[in-house]
Amino acid sequence: MSQPHRFLFDANAFIEAKRRYYAFDLCPGYWDAVLGWHAQQRILSIDHVGVELQKGNDDLKAWAAAAPTSLFADSGATGTIGVYAQLQTWAAAQAQFLPQAKADFASKADAWLIAHAKANGLVLVTHEVFAADARSRIPMPNACKAFQVEHATTFDALRELGVKFTWTP
Repeated sequence: MSQPHRFLFDANAFIEAKRRYYAFDLCPGYWDAVLGWHAQQRILSIDHVGVELQKGNDDLKAWAAAAPTSLFADSGATGTIGVYAQLQTWAAAQAQFLPQAKADFASKADAWLIAHAKANGLVLVTHEVFAADARSRIPMPNACKAFQVEHATTFDALRELGVKFTWTP
């Protein structure tokens, strides 16, 4: 029997949730589920995402600050750094992408997330989609495909984890 998936959340799994469909006041169960499944070692993110969430000035910043520090794993581990270097070499060699897309990929959390997922056998959770013709940015699913990293949406992860949001009057 295969091991259950462990999920690595991109910043947009938090930001889009907060801004749209899982706002803190409408669906506190989402945030409880993230922390609950983190306690079971099935959901995590990385330090770069934690820093990004801390840049806001809203309830997501407060939530991230109050979350266990272990939710935002250290991306500086040796295995992750090695894969990160490989990702940067791959990106630099891709004639399809503009120089600014490559620079953004090197400076943001995206490559770190993919590297951490690859190094640790995690499923990357993001709302980004594969874009075969992308030029101005490197979509994470494109790099995931090149590095054989599984990716999923937040909804896919919640379904696999069996999360249900129910209404009680």
